[in-house]
Amino acid sequence: MPDIEAVLNPWAEALTGHFAGAETPDDLEQQLPVIRIERGGGSDERFSEHPRIFVDVFGRTADEARTLADSLRDALLALRGPVHGAVIRDVRCDSGPSRLPWANEAVYRRGATYTVSFRAA
Repeated sequence: MPDIEAVLNPWAEALTGHFAGAETPDDLEQQLPVIRIERGGGSDERFSEHPRIFVDVFGRTADEARTLADSLRDALLALRGPVHGAVIRDVRCDSGPSRLPWANEAVYRRGATYTVSFRAA
């Protein structure tokens, strides 16, 4: 079964043209905006998985982070079919994009939680 981070991060990067990865880059402030998609639990079955994913968007301004987080939410909720070695069956937004703290006050962070149902392609 493909790793959901390896499925969605390249998809998000191709969709938005911004860096997307399971970890923030060391030079985060120089690469903004940045997207981080990581798995945070969920369930697995024999032929499918239903991982919970955390999607964080980091921006130079609150508007930049909010706009990108909202666009990404809309795209995720419409995502179905083959994507990077997986077949996405459904995406549910469990907690919509909201402002979250970050260690550097010059970086604005919006985070959301989704559940993705998928199987191997």
